[in-house]
Amino acid sequence: MSMKEKMHTGELYLPGDEEIMKEQFKRLDRLYDFNMTRPTELEKRAVMLKEMFAEIGEGCYIEPPFHANFGGGHVHFGKCIYANFNLTLVDDTHIYVGDYTMFGPNVTVATAGHPILPELRQQGYQYNFPVSIGKNCWIGAGVVIVPGITIGDNVVVGAGSIVTKDIPSNVIAVGNPCKVLRELNEHDKEYYFKDRKITL
Repeated sequence: MSMKEKMHTGELYLPGDEEIMKEQFKRLDRLYDFNMTRPTELEKRAVMLKEMFAEIGEGCYIEPPFHANFGGGHVHFGKCIYANFNLTLVDDTHIYVGDYTMFGPNVTVATAGHPILPELRQQGYQYNFPVSIGKNCWIGAGVVIVPGITIGDNVVVGAGSIVTKDIPSNVIAVGNPCKVLRELNEHDKEYYFKDRKITL
């Protein structure tokens, strides 16, 4: 099995492999071009994202600067996803995000890790595990999601949280490490923020 194939199996591999680097640099050049677009070039950005991503639905918007190890090449976005400044997707393997999910600024979603044994790190070994985020989620500012995590649908992850374990659907989760605070409830149908009533 080649190093490139091992990227998606969870096995240890060497990311500096020549075949991997050749593809990575090509994708990073395209990401650079995306980040250099002007704020008014919305149509150009949309076309570029369709070229860069493994999959991306209609109505998605990513605010530059956007960072991704493989330029989005292993990222699968549904439709109508919004990402604020400095979204970092360590997409050495696959990242899946459902429709209508939103990312606050400075969110990191990482699929890559390095072995605990220092001798293996010294040799440059890495492993990757996919991340899956459901539909209608709100990932708050500064959240970090580590490799292998699954987050369900309709989840709010509070700002600054470090997600180290899976999170079920229909909950609010916060903290470091991130834990479920509570389920969504009737109060949330009436109030959008603290004591501010929904009047729409």
